[in-house]
Amino acid sequence: MNRLAGKTALVTGGGQGVGQGIAYALAAEGARVAVAGRTLESLEHTCAEIRRRGGEAQAVGCDVTRPEHIERCVAQVLEGFGGLDILVNNAHIVPLGRLLEVSEDAFQQGWDSGPLATLRLMRACHPHLKGGGVVVNLASSTAVRWDASGYGAYAATKEAIRSLSRAAACEWGPDGIRVNVIAPHALSPGLAGWMQANPEEARAFVQGIPLRRVGDCENDIGRAVAWLASDEAGYLTGATLPLDGGQAYWG
Repeated sequence: MNRLAGKTALVTGGGQGVGQGIAYALAAEGARVAVAGRTLESLEHTCAEIRRRGGEAQAVGCDVTRPEHIERCVAQVLEGFGGLDILVNNAHIVPLGRLLEVSEDAFQQGWDSGPLATLRLMRACHPHLKGGGVVVNLASSTAVRWDASGYGAYAATKEAIRSLSRAAACEWGPDGIRVNVIAPHALSPGLAGWMQANPEEARAFVQGIPLRRVGDCENDIGRAVAWLASDEAGYLTGATLPLDGGQAYWG
Protein backbone atom coordinates (compact mmCIF):
# COMPACT_ATOMS: atom_id res chain seq x y z
CA MET A 1 0.00 0.00 0.00
CA ASN A 2 0.94 3.67 -0.38
CA ARG A 3 2.88 3.00 -3.56
CA LEU A 4 1.57 6.35 -4.82
CA ALA A 5 2.07 8.43 -1.67
CA GLY A 6 2.82 12.05 -2.53
CA LYS A 7 1.43 11.70 -6.07
CA THR A 8 -1.51 13.55 -7.58
CA ALA A 9 -3.83 11.89 -10.09
CA LEU A 10 -6.49 13.25 -12.44
CA VAL A 11 -9.18 10.78 -13.50
CA THR A 12 -11.79 11.81 -16.05
CA GLY A 13 -15.23 10.26 -15.87
CA GLY A 14 -14.64 9.56 -12.20
CA GLY A 15 -18.22 9.84 -11.02
CA GLN A 16 -19.17 6.21 -11.57
CA GLY A 17 -18.14 2.85 -13.01
CA VAL A 18 -14.59 2.24 -14.17
CA GLY A 19 -13.44 5.81 -13.54
CA GLN A 20 -14.75 5.71 -9.99
CA GLY A 21 -13.11 2.35 -9.36
CA ILE A 22 -9.80 3.68 -10.64
CA ALA A 23 -10.10 6.76 -8.44
CA TYR A 24 -10.75 4.60 -5.36
CA ALA A 25 -7.78 2.36 -6.10
CA LEU A 26 -5.37 5.25 -6.71
CA ALA A 27 -6.47 6.89 -3.47
CA ALA A 28 -6.03 3.59 -1.61
CA GLU A 29 -2.39 3.64 -2.70
CA GLY A 30 -1.91 7.11 -1.24
CA ALA A 31 -2.48 9.36 -4.24
CA ARG A 32 -4.39 12.62 -4.02
CA VAL A 33 -7.13 12.22 -6.61
CA ALA A 34 -8.97 14.79 -8.69
CA VAL A 35 -12.05 13.36 -10.37
CA ALA A 36 -13.41 15.21 -13.38
CA GLY A 37 -16.70 14.93 -15.24
CA ARG A 38 -19.89 16.62 -16.29
CA THR A 39 -22.05 15.70 -13.28
CA LEU A 40 -20.73 17.37 -10.15
CA GLU A 41 -23.08 15.45 -7.84
CA SER A 42 -21.65 12.06 -8.80
CA LEU A 43 -18.10 13.40 -8.59
CA GLU A 44 -18.76 14.65 -5.07
CA HIS A 45 -20.06 11.20 -4.15
CA THR A 46 -16.77 9.66 -5.31
CA CYS A 47 -14.80 12.26 -3.38
CA ALA A 48 -16.87 11.74 -0.23
CA GLU A 49 -16.14 8.01 -0.30
CA ILE A 50 -12.41 8.61 -0.83
CA ARG A 51 -12.37 10.99 2.14
CA ARG A 52 -14.36 8.52 4.25
CA ARG A 53 -11.58 6.01 3.61
CA GLY A 54 -8.99 8.56 4.71
CA GLY A 55 -7.85 9.87 1.32
CA GLU A 56 -7.71 13.28 -0.34
CA ALA A 57 -9.98 14.10 -3.27
CA GLN A 58 -11.15 17.01 -5.38
CA ALA A 59 -14.16 17.21 -7.71
CA VAL A 60 -13.68 19.18 -10.92
CA GLY A 61 -16.55 19.89 -13.30
CA CYS A 62 -15.34 19.28 -16.85
CA ASP A 63 -16.86 18.47 -20.23
CA VAL A 64 -13.90 16.86 -21.99
CA THR A 65 -15.33 17.75 -25.41
CA ARG A 66 -14.68 21.44 -24.68
CA PRO A 67 -11.04 22.55 -24.82
CA GLU A 68 -11.61 25.49 -22.48
CA HIS A 69 -12.97 23.07 -19.86
CA ILE A 70 -9.85 20.94 -20.17
CA GLU A 71 -7.53 23.88 -19.63
CA ARG A 72 -9.58 25.02 -16.64
CA CYS A 73 -9.66 21.49 -15.21
CA VAL A 74 -5.89 21.09 -15.28
CA ALA A 75 -5.44 24.55 -13.75
CA GLN A 76 -7.83 23.66 -10.92
CA VAL A 77 -5.96 20.44 -10.16
CA LEU A 78 -2.64 22.28 -10.06
CA GLU A 79 -4.12 24.96 -7.82
CA GLY A 80 -5.77 22.44 -5.49
CA PHE A 81 -2.96 19.92 -5.17
CA GLY A 82 0.15 21.77 -6.33
CA GLY A 83 1.14 19.35 -9.07
CA LEU A 84 0.12 16.49 -11.33
CA ASP A 85 1.75 13.08 -11.68
CA ILE A 86 -0.88 10.70 -13.10
CA LEU A 87 -3.47 11.24 -15.85
CA VAL A 88 -6.19 8.69 -16.52
CA ASN A 89 -8.31 9.38 -19.62
CA ASN A 90 -11.47 7.40 -18.92
CA ALA A 91 -14.38 9.63 -20.00
CA HIS A 92 -15.85 8.70 -23.39
CA ILE A 93 -19.25 8.97 -25.08
CA VAL A 94 -19.81 5.60 -26.76
CA PRO A 95 -21.00 5.61 -30.41
CA LEU A 96 -22.62 2.21 -30.90
CA GLY A 97 -24.56 0.99 -33.91
CA ARG A 98 -24.11 -0.68 -37.28
CA LEU A 99 -22.36 1.38 -39.91
CA LEU A 100 -25.54 2.10 -41.90
CA GLU A 101 -27.33 3.16 -38.72
CA VAL A 102 -24.91 5.04 -36.46
CA SER A 103 -25.32 8.79 -36.99
CA GLU A 104 -22.49 11.09 -37.89
CA ASP A 105 -23.36 13.16 -34.82
CA ALA A 106 -22.92 10.11 -32.58
CA PHE A 107 -19.60 9.25 -34.22
CA GLN A 108 -18.46 12.86 -33.87
CA GLN A 109 -19.33 12.79 -30.17
CA GLY A 110 -17.35 9.58 -29.79
CA TRP A 111 -14.40 11.18 -31.56
CA ASP A 112 -14.56 14.45 -29.61
CA SER A 113 -14.89 12.78 -26.20
CA GLY A 114 -12.43 9.99 -27.00
CA PRO A 115 -9.27 10.49 -29.07
CA LEU A 116 -9.53 14.27 -29.38
CA ALA A 117 -10.15 14.78 -25.66
CA THR A 118 -7.37 12.30 -24.86
CA LEU A 119 -4.93 14.22 -27.05
CA ARG A 120 -5.96 17.57 -25.59
CA LEU A 121 -5.62 16.34 -22.01
CA MET A 122 -2.26 14.72 -22.65
CA ARG A 123 -0.99 17.93 -24.21
CA ALA A 124 -2.34 20.07 -21.38
CA CYS A 125 -0.79 17.80 -18.74
CA HIS A 126 2.52 17.14 -20.52
CA PRO A 127 4.53 19.99 -18.94
CA HIS A 128 3.49 18.88 -15.47
CA LEU A 129 4.14 15.17 -16.03
CA LYS A 130 7.78 15.56 -17.04
CA GLY A 131 10.26 13.70 -14.90
CA GLY A 132 8.26 10.67 -13.83
CA GLY A 133 4.64 11.20 -14.79
CA VAL A 134 2.29 8.50 -16.01
CA VAL A 135 -0.62 8.46 -18.46
CA VAL A 136 -3.14 5.63 -18.63
CA ASN A 137 -5.64 5.73 -21.48
CA LEU A 138 -8.58 3.43 -22.10
CA ALA A 139 -9.13 1.25 -25.16
CA SER A 140 -11.63 -1.53 -25.82
CA SER A 141 -11.53 -5.16 -26.88
CA THR A 142 -14.32 -4.33 -29.36
CA ALA A 143 -11.44 -3.60 -31.74
CA VAL A 144 -10.47 -7.27 -31.79
CA ARG A 145 -13.92 -8.88 -31.72
CA TRP A 146 -14.36 -11.76 -34.15
CA ASP A 147 -17.71 -10.23 -35.14
CA ALA A 148 -17.30 -6.44 -35.11
CA SER A 149 -20.88 -5.80 -36.25
CA GLY A 150 -22.35 -2.84 -34.40
CA TYR A 151 -19.03 -1.84 -32.86
CA GLY A 152 -17.13 -0.32 -35.77
CA ALA A 153 -17.53 3.36 -34.87
CA TYR A 154 -16.71 2.79 -31.22
CA ALA A 155 -13.74 0.55 -31.99
CA ALA A 156 -12.41 3.15 -34.44
CA THR A 157 -12.33 5.83 -31.72
CA LYS A 158 -10.69 3.47 -29.25
CA GLU A 159 -8.04 2.34 -31.73
CA ALA A 160 -7.24 6.00 -32.41
CA ILE A 161 -6.58 6.38 -28.69
CA ARG A 162 -4.21 3.40 -28.81
CA SER A 163 -2.30 4.96 -31.71
CA LEU A 164 -2.01 8.30 -29.92
CA SER A 165 -0.87 6.52 -26.77
CA ARG A 166 1.85 4.60 -28.58
CA ALA A 167 3.11 7.81 -30.21
CA ALA A 168 3.09 9.64 -26.87
CA ALA A 169 5.02 6.80 -25.24
CA CYS A 170 7.70 7.04 -27.93
CA GLU A 171 7.86 10.83 -28.10
CA TRP A 172 7.65 11.53 -24.37
CA GLY A 173 9.79 8.69 -23.04
CA PRO A 174 12.84 10.98 -23.03
CA ASP A 175 10.82 13.37 -20.86
CA GLY A 176 10.39 10.63 -18.28
CA ILE A 177 6.69 10.13 -19.06
CA ARG A 178 5.25 6.64 -19.42
CA VAL A 179 2.04 6.10 -21.42
CA ASN A 180 0.08 2.85 -21.37
CA VAL A 181 -3.40 1.65 -22.30
CA ILE A 182 -5.86 -0.68 -20.62
CA ALA A 183 -8.73 -2.51 -22.31
CA PRO A 184 -11.13 -3.41 -19.49
CA HIS A 185 -14.29 -5.41 -18.99
CA ALA A 186 -15.91 -4.20 -15.78
CA LEU A 187 -19.27 -4.25 -14.08
CA SER A 188 -20.09 -0.59 -14.66
CA PRO A 189 -23.67 0.64 -14.12
CA GLY A 190 -24.24 0.53 -17.88
CA LEU A 191 -23.08 -3.06 -18.24
CA ALA A 192 -24.94 -4.13 -15.11
CA GLY A 193 -28.15 -2.65 -16.52
CA TRP A 194 -27.65 -4.43 -19.85
CA MET A 195 -27.03 -7.74 -18.10
CA GLN A 196 -30.21 -7.40 -16.04
CA ALA A 197 -32.25 -6.51 -19.12
CA ASN A 198 -30.74 -9.28 -21.27
CA PRO A 199 -30.12 -12.25 -18.97
CA GLU A 200 -29.66 -14.88 -21.69
CA GLU A 201 -27.18 -12.78 -23.65
CA ALA A 202 -25.46 -11.89 -20.39
CA ARG A 203 -24.98 -15.56 -19.51
CA ALA A 204 -23.46 -16.21 -22.92
CA PHE A 205 -21.25 -13.15 -22.50
CA VAL A 206 -19.89 -14.38 -19.16
CA GLN A 207 -19.40 -17.90 -20.55
CA GLY A 208 -17.12 -16.35 -23.18
CA ILE A 209 -14.79 -15.07 -20.46
CA PRO A 210 -12.25 -17.72 -19.43
CA LEU A 211 -12.36 -16.54 -15.80
CA ARG A 212 -16.19 -16.71 -15.96
CA ARG A 213 -16.83 -13.33 -14.40
CA VAL A 214 -16.92 -9.65 -15.26
CA GLY A 215 -14.23 -7.54 -13.62
CA ASP A 216 -14.80 -5.37 -10.57
CA CYS A 217 -14.25 -1.67 -11.28
CA GLU A 218 -12.01 -1.10 -8.27
CA ASN A 219 -10.41 -4.41 -7.40
CA ASP A 220 -9.73 -5.71 -10.92
CA ILE A 221 -9.41 -2.55 -13.01
CA GLY A 222 -8.46 0.14 -10.52
CA ARG A 223 -5.72 -1.85 -8.82
CA ALA A 224 -4.14 -2.67 -12.16
CA VAL A 225 -4.08 1.03 -13.03
CA ALA A 226 -2.53 1.81 -9.64
CA TRP A 227 0.20 -0.70 -10.46
CA LEU A 228 0.76 0.85 -13.88
CA ALA A 229 1.12 4.25 -12.21
CA SER A 230 3.64 2.96 -9.67
CA ASP A 231 7.39 2.57 -9.87
CA GLU A 232 6.87 -1.20 -10.01
CA ALA A 233 5.82 -0.72 -13.65
CA GLY A 234 8.62 1.75 -14.28
CA TYR A 235 9.95 -0.01 -17.41
CA LEU A 236 6.57 -0.49 -19.07
CA THR A 237 5.40 2.03 -21.65
CA GLY A 238 3.62 1.97 -25.00
CA ALA A 239 1.74 -1.19 -24.05
CA THR A 240 -1.92 -2.25 -24.06
CA LEU A 241 -2.92 -4.29 -21.03
CA PRO A 242 -6.11 -6.36 -21.54
CA LEU A 243 -8.14 -6.49 -18.32
CA ASP A 244 -10.94 -8.71 -19.58
CA GLY A 245 -10.51 -12.07 -17.89
CA GLY A 246 -8.90 -13.47 -21.04
CA GLN A 247 -11.90 -12.92 -23.30
CA ALA A 248 -10.29 -11.12 -26.22
CA TYR A 249 -7.38 -12.36 -28.31
CA TRP A 250 -5.12 -9.39 -29.01
CA GLY A 251 -2.51 -11.39 -30.91
